[in-house]
Amino acid sequence: MLYLVGTPIGNMGDLSPRASEILGSVDAVACEDTRRTGLLLSNAGIKAPKLISYYEQNKAAKGRLIANMLKEGADIALVSDAGMPSISDPGEDLVKLCIEEDLEFTTVPGPVAAITALVMSGLSTRTYHYEGFLPQEPKLRRKRLEALTAIDETIIIYEAPHRLQKLIDELISKGFGECRAAFCRELTKKYEQVIRLKVGEAKEYFENTPPKGEFVVCLEPLEKKDPGQEITEEQIEEQILRMSREGMSTKDIAAKLSAETGRNKKEIYQTALNLLK
Repeated sequence: MLYLVGTPIGNMGDLSPRASEILGSVDAVACEDTRRTGLLLSNAGIKAPKLISYYEQNKAAKGRLIANMLKEGADIALVSDAGMPSISDPGEDLVKLCIEEDLEFTTVPGPVAAITALVMSGLSTRTYHYEGFLPQEPKLRRKRLEALTAIDETIIIYEAPHRLQKLIDELISKGFGECRAAFCRELTKKYEQVIRLKVGEAKEYFENTPPKGEFVVCLEPLEKKDPGQEITEEQIEEQILRMSREGMSTKDIAAKLSAETGRNKKEIYQTALNLLK
């Protein structure tokens, strides 16, 4: 049997009694980082079973190894470094392999950073879109960012501290500057913090307060324009002048107005160039 075991996202007290029981009884634990998981087991007073390194770069070979062990009757627990396996985690591939090979598996639920942040964000929890980490490859990243503009529910994004400013700039360029957001860091830990700002305000905040710790960003969706409301050229020009006075670049103005009105971004950009020269 394969057990997908949720582990704490920060506070070690969140390891459930059932998770402790399973981790102490299996034949092996597959994990991203054997040192980190070894420390978790030690802190929980669990005698470490065999640890198998299983992560993105070796998931094909180690996934097959784990599948073979399961076929031989072994009980194996899969954990991520923090949270639930399979959520932004190669455990997803191991689950697919188990289904293909008709191998038995189950979950031992635990904390999830995305849901923890969503609950604390103050934004709508009725429906939400989990994006996780955006791709780092430029073309794929642009494609996903563009896709976010069409989503009409709370958006959840994971981001590392050294890339947070880049993410904020990208969101502003896509028209999210006036959208509310919650920047959640150090969740369940001693220095847990939820910073609730509009995306445009967050740019200045993090320029003055360098981000630390992994972030979960909960983002309000773009307000969709009513198709029955047609904006005039005069209104477009008024918006351009107002945004320019607020210090927005011509590029950002064009992106924001395009997202808000459905107008062609290049045409708005050209109008702004002519108007502001």
